[in-house]
Amino acid sequence: MKSVTLILLVLIGSTVHGQIVNRYNLDFEQFDSKEGMSEGWFKWSDYEVFTDTVSHSGRFAGKIISDNKGVEGRLVYVIPGNYIGKTIQLEGYMKIKNVEGGFAGLLMRIDVEKFGLHGMNGGFENMQYQNIKGTKDWKKYTITLPYPEGAEQIYVGGILSGQGEAWFDDFSLKMDGQNMQIMKEKEEMIATGYLDNEFDLGSKVQFPMLNESKLTNLQLLGKIWGFLKYYHPEVGKGNYNWDYELFRVLPEYFEVKTTLERNQLLLKWINNYGEFPQHQDSKRASSNVLQKPDLTWIDSNGLNSELQILLKEIYQNRFQGEHFYVGTFPRIGNPEFKNEKPYYEMPYPDEGFRLLTLFKYWNIVNYFSPNKHLTDKNWDEVLTEYIPKFIDSKNELEYELTTLKLIGEISDSHARIGLGGQKINDLRGNYYPPFEVRFIQGKLVVTNYHNPELIKESGLEIGDVITHIQERAVESVIDSLKPYYPASNDAARMRDISLDILRSREKNLSIGYISEDKKIQEVIKLFPKDSLDIVRWDVSDGKPSHKFIDDNIGYITLRSLEKKDIENIKTKFRNTKGIIIDIRNYPNTFVPYSLGPYFVSSTRPFVKLTAANIDNPGEICFVKELEVPKSNDAYSGKLIVLVNEYSQSQSEFTCMALRVGDNTTIVGSTTAGADGNVSSISLPGGISTRISGMGIYYPDGTETQRVGIEPDVESKPTIQGIKNGRDEVLEKAIELINE
Repeated sequence: MKSVTLILLVLIGSTVHGQIVNRYNLDFEQFDSKEGMSEGWFKWSDYEVFTDTVSHSGRFAGKIISDNKGVEGRLVYVIPGNYIGKTIQLEGYMKIKNVEGGFAGLLMRIDVEKFGLHGMNGGFENMQYQNIKGTKDWKKYTITLPYPEGAEQIYVGGILSGQGEAWFDDFSLKMDGQNMQIMKEKEEMIATGYLDNEFDLGSKVQFPMLNESKLTNLQLLGKIWGFLKYYHPEVGKGNYNWDYELFRVLPEYFEVKTTLERNQLLLKWINNYGEFPQHQDSKRASSNVLQKPDLTWIDSNGLNSELQILLKEIYQNRFQGEHFYVGTFPRIGNPEFKNEKPYYEMPYPDEGFRLLTLFKYWNIVNYFSPNKHLTDKNWDEVLTEYIPKFIDSKNELEYELTTLKLIGEISDSHARIGLGGQKINDLRGNYYPPFEVRFIQGKLVVTNYHNPELIKESGLEIGDVITHIQERAVESVIDSLKPYYPASNDAARMRDISLDILRSREKNLSIGYISEDKKIQEVIKLFPKDSLDIVRWDVSDGKPSHKFIDDNIGYITLRSLEKKDIENIKTKFRNTKGIIIDIRNYPNTFVPYSLGPYFVSSTRPFVKLTAANIDNPGEICFVKELEVPKSNDAYSGKLIVLVNEYSQSQSEFTCMALRVGDNTTIVGSTTAGADGNVSSISLPGGISTRISGMGIYYPDGTETQRVGIEPDVESKPTIQGIKNGRDEVLEKAIELINE
């Protein structure tokens, strides 16, 4: 690749002898004989996709043929999203033959960046609802979408679902009526690395059998690749697509037979990225450092002195400034992982991309997680352990499960698969029981009904204890699920498992349960999720946010509290004996600085934050201490705050702010142990996940991550209490106020 820092894109259509030179190969006429496809077009599907000589005009057209194994086929072309407009229109010709059991149509998808995630859906149309099938000759079709701000990529082409054959030809794109072949693109500074598309269709890397030597070498390469990604000035500037540089070095790296050969290749590889400037800024010491970068591996992996010196020089003169791959969110400070392509067009990535997933995720955690020191396993061991697991993942499901287990290694309740993970969802199923279950006193207990009208149909009553699922003991089922439910602590893990443990791909489920001391075996009916009134614990339930209890106690639930309610609540509850704030939920609004001051008569620190130093990746520093400002008219009664495993993130942060009140008592059980603003990560296969991007500590330096907020007075529900419809934690709070 050319090591040019930035290219100014001002692409204007040109003409030759009065004819428009097409910027995009939308008519299929530019043909790559080696690939057997028209240039720029690729297969994004199960079906056979190729360039055919049966065309609407010219020599070539695109064709999709169904098979008996797949579900659909897509023929796709990618166009950069650097245009300004309001609507985008795709026109094209389509011919179909014997299309049955599905449909054929034009396809357009627009990807945008949202919330730090790339590849988010900004618009999609595939003509499914026009139900085009049968046999039809060439006909012109048109689809139109609103053009979103922040568009990154535009995918156009054709789709075939079901059985049959479909041809596509002579596509054209218009933005607000203008031909996009000659339309001026946005003037934008684009990093050179962003233009590298050599491996868009696959890594082209052939992996050998892994022996101990090759595994050791791959572990070292993963560390050096990440080291260069975040420290080397040329990579930091965006001069290289660092994903694809991995694929360029791997084939030769697999050929090395000795440590000497390996070291020589690594030297050659690193030096290929040019000299780097010597500067002093990167050598300045930071203050309030909690954790320094661990670079001891440079001296302990058989690297020769020349390599060691080179790597240490790169570190001493590391990139400073606005990094291509990482930044920080304004006013907050947690890391933002930028320009990480999601590669969602390859839901089952090849071996090279699967290894990239591991290297990418491992290094993000290694350099930027404020909680890496809290993992159960040494983070180096995780890299070694997962190299063969990713390479050996035999299908899309295995790849997703391996990725999920890797995510679980950081023990963070914020960490799970967000986007992507479709095969895992399919495995877990879309059928749910009509009731809610929770783990109470170590047992799986029916605690509520999503749809009360279905009580008789299921046969189970609130308070019944489920002991077996599909003839397996619940304890055995839990053990098999635990590795696939990332969590900071056991309380949060069991919370999440309870949401899925009775989920199935089948409409019926065999369970054993105890009701009124009787053991019962029954097959219960399950229902599609969208047919049940399931209300997530982390969204508002729409119920009133506050009320009086016994005329002298105020009760507030943050689940439905709105900002406009706060001043009214202060007035209403001013003369009460005590106030109960229920945070066994996720707050509907942020209250530490609006409600918190009501309970303190002097300004008090309540939290210390840590964050990664982007100018020195791997360094974690204390960045600020936050305070609850004093109130000139503080509440004089008792404050009881209710928490449990459903108290996570903002709930925990709020609890810490309320804890410093003049007369506060925390009642309940340990919280989820995942606080701090989250940072999103895009991984190959269209998978997104998150990490806790800030470290959260009490002012005295005590950890909260994984530990959670521990109550002053422990109180948990009992099975008998659930049967009797009691809220025993709330009852304990009332008792404490009335003492």
